[in-house]
Parts: sequence; C-alpha cells; structure tokens
Amino acid sequence: MLTPGAPAPDFTLTTDEETTITLSDLRGQKVVLFFYPKADTPGCTTQACGFRDHFPVIEANGATVLGISPDAPAKLAKWRAKMGFPYNLLSDADHAVAEAYGVWGEKKMFGNTYIGIVRSHFVIDEDSRIADTQFKISPQKSVDTA
Repeated sequence: MLTPGAPAPDFTLTTDEETTITLSDLRGQKVVLFFYPKADTPGCTTQACGFRDHFPVIEANGATVLGISPDAPAKLAKWRAKMGFPYNLLSDADHAVAEAYGVWGEKKMFGNTYIGIVRSHFVIDEDSRIADTQFKISPQKSVDTA
C-alpha cells in the first residue's frame, strides 16, 4: 500500500481523447488521481461528479484531476461528454496502474467475490510524492477528502 511520502508510481495511459498522459510530465503540479470501477454506473458517476462540481476549487488550488478505470477510451469519451467532466479520464485496460497503486483487489457485491478496482484516490504533490491516500472511499466522500 502506498503511504504519504512515497514516490507516486509513474505511468502513461490513453485518455478519453485518444491522447496519452504521463504522470511525470505533470511534475510541479498537484494531481488528484481517483480510481473508479466502471464508467457511467451510479457510484462512479457520484464520485466523478463530485470532482466535477468541486473542480473550480481544486483547480484554484493548483491541482489537476485525473480519473482512472479499466474502461476503453471510447466509453470514457461518451461518459465524459454526457456528464461534462472538465478533466481527463484515463484507460487502464490491463489494470497495471491500478496494481501499481494497490487498488486492484478483491471486492464483494451482492454476496459475490470478484477482483476489480477498489474505489480510491490519491493526492500527489508537486514533487511526485504521495501526499494523501484514501482506500475504499465512498463515492460521496471521495471529493471531500481530496
């Protein structure tokens, strides 16, 4: 599990706009990185809309917001357009970044156990170090703790 002060694992992922974003290219900025299980589902929409609705405050504090899920870029683009998200959504189809951040793991829903994204977020400081971690965060509380 990543803890405050640890280096943030670097990555390059494809965005909803079919471009790439590399975390190390954002060095010098704060980054709020949130992981969600599946685009356009109720809990994920609640979480992502929280970041959308608080985006002006986050941006005024000098931070960039990025959302990550295993969804394909086309699905992310459709959801982003539908919801008006002012930040990029990134596709982690092979869940390598989720694994590097320790958020790919066992989950339970309706009595079933399966492996997937554990809803979490990270605040990364200007030096690319973890400033805050929130694992297994509720969709409603995610933005409040960022």
